Amino acid sequence: MALLVSNVGIVATGGAVRVTGSGLGCPTWPRCTDDSFVPHGELGIHGAIEFGNRMLTWVLIIIAIAAWIAVLRYAGSARRDKWLVTLIALGIPFQGVIGGITVLTDLNPWVVALHFILSMILVSAATVLVFRMRPYPTPAEPAPADTDTPGMATRRLGVYLAWLLYAVTWVTIYLGTVVTGSGPHAGDADAPRNGLDPDNATQLHADAVFVLVGLGLAALIYARVFARPQQRSALVFVGLLVLQGVIGFVQFFTDLPVALVIAHMFGSALLLIGATWQVLVARATDQPHVDAA
Repeated sequence: MALLVSNVGIVATGGAVRVTGSGLGCPTWPRCTDDSFVPHGELGIHGAIEFGNRMLTWVLIIIAIAAWIAVLRYAGSARRDKWLVTLIALGIPFQGVIGGITVLTDLNPWVVALHFILSMILVSAATVLVFRMRPYPTPAEPAPADTDTPGMATRRLGVYLAWLLYAVTWVTIYLGTVVTGSGPHAGDADAPRNGLDPDNATQLHADAVFVLVGLGLAALIYARVFARPQQRSALVFVGLLVLQGVIGFVQFFTDLPVALVIAHMFGSALLLIGATWQVLVARATDQPHVDAA
């Protein structure tokens, strides 16, 4: 759980770096300046913010190592769990290198978008690890033959719907990075933009959100009718989606205030956790006689 929380946290702190214009607070990498690994007074608050965010990478590495050791030593860990935690642990320093490349490219918006997407991949992977390492629920009693237990085809429909929701969530998140790359929060006053029209990019992002709302409601209705174990996760996802949508619309019509931009980035991580969890619960529900709540 600490691994998941820390990866979500650094998404928010990375957003703080961007909206405060501190992306080049340390103008080079891996050093902060050509002569020092730490910022000096002339770099001001921007140098302190960027350096602090870089230091959080080391905190994540320590947490990842601790999680890696814990999973490997846990007798109940499956081989795929060990591979998953290993990939997450290796992904964190790799993500740090990509962050360095964003600095070396003067915050190229496409590289910055890649940096964010990789962070979200780590968030989704950590969510899978949390789900798989949780204490397994007690198997449910086999249902009597005369009850309305969903058949295999109906259960598979729920899995397909969950995967579609997960995929559209990723599309929505990616389009959000395109919007950011066209807007004012570049991370530095002199950083380049991607050249796209912000209004058109925002409309495309909003269109994806509307599709996602439809899928979220479909998942909730499906869970209510056919798969009660999925109902809670579907309801949480829809709630997160509504909250995230409200934040997005308010920030757009209030000229992107700093606090709301950070909240929107934090919300995107929570939304991806919800979408990932929905897939995991749907897959668990697809296995006969397993309570996936």
